[in-house]
Amino acid sequence: MAIYLDHSSTTRVHHAVLSAMRPFFSDIYGNPSSAHQHGKRARQAVEEAREKVAALIGAEPGEIFFTSGGTEADNLAVLGTAACHASKGKYIVTSAIEHPAVLNACRSLEARGFRIRCLSTDKAGRVNPEDLKKAIRKNTILISIMHGNNEIGTIQPVRNLGAIAKEHNIPFHTDCVQSVGKIPVRVADIHCDLLSLSAHKMYGPKGIGALFVRKGMKVAPVSFGGGQQNGLRSGTENVAAIVGFGKACELAAAQLAERARIQALRDLLQDKLTQLIPDIDVNGPADDTERLPHILSVSFNGVKADVLLRALDREGISVSAGAACHTGSQDISHVLTAIGLTHEQAMGTIRFSLGKDNTRKEMVDCAVITSNIVNKLRMLSELEQSAGSGRCV
Repeated sequence: MAIYLDHSSTTRVHHAVLSAMRPFFSDIYGNPSSAHQHGKRARQAVEEAREKVAALIGAEPGEIFFTSGGTEADNLAVLGTAACHASKGKYIVTSAIEHPAVLNACRSLEARGFRIRCLSTDKAGRVNPEDLKKAIRKNTILISIMHGNNEIGTIQPVRNLGAIAKEHNIPFHTDCVQSVGKIPVRVADIHCDLLSLSAHKMYGPKGIGALFVRKGMKVAPVSFGGGQQNGLRSGTENVAAIVGFGKACELAAAQLAERARIQALRDLLQDKLTQLIPDIDVNGPADDTERLPHILSVSFNGVKADVLLRALDREGISVSAGAACHTGSQDISHVLTAIGLTHEQAMGTIRFSLGKDNTRKEMVDCAVITSNIVNKLRMLSELEQSAGSGRCV
């Protein structure tokens, strides 16, 4: 048996994406900056892909800048805005549950004299728009708050947050790596000036992402070279990956209707787990309109997530313990800390993230297998405690 429930970490490349990419590894191999026919064919492919990415989020093609992924897009948004607007102020507002690509970029700026304000969240991981209003100062040059959280699935009220930023004439960046392709995202609706996205979260290739930069928004480059992409992101474009990204966005636009089915599967898994296993907690909002349809975060009290993860892996079930980016680390997830989980609850938290190929049978099988493992681990823990309490000292 093989049940893959780690789609928030990465997805399988869609066969149509792979087919679209294949010619650009061999037949269409020109440098898109070259003036000859080989280069022109590559340039045309890049621009067609740019149009597809832009269409998915309601942007103009000229507002899309390709990067090596979501991390670089986040870095470019934060560091590029800071470099360009430092003369106006050095105060940035973000949230306590951002992806490390945003938080660590902000921390790097602190060494350069910037002040970073991290807004707290409620127990469901939501930022209160009123807290944002109170945090704004005259020298605020950027607000960066993610759209959908990668660990617990919370959807932030980005429309309200973006409107507040717009009202104060402050650039607003949102990390949409987990939400684009899963739920409708339109840049006009959320009043954003900068938006990050990544291909491999939506059945595209790894190593390619993009940053939306609203027309008129000034962002300084953070790397330098031949001046490609209007000088904002130098380097010869990864044509094959860009073509794959464009195809993935084209498919995502057509498959947004899948979200209802995936949400129903997620709910089935949640219901089965809560029925079969006592003393567990589901993290994130209870309201499905405030939660991404594909993410389920569960704290199994009395069980260590890394032990449970390995046991599930032996049964052919792939999940994540906390954020996938933290694999190998025993540190408590900053997201789980921010929503108020105890050390024990955080260390017992598993993230299940669904994709287009998952089935109802897989959800039931996963719940039953997880139940058997959790009950066994809890029983072993109780036996160890009983044996320990009976020892002579």
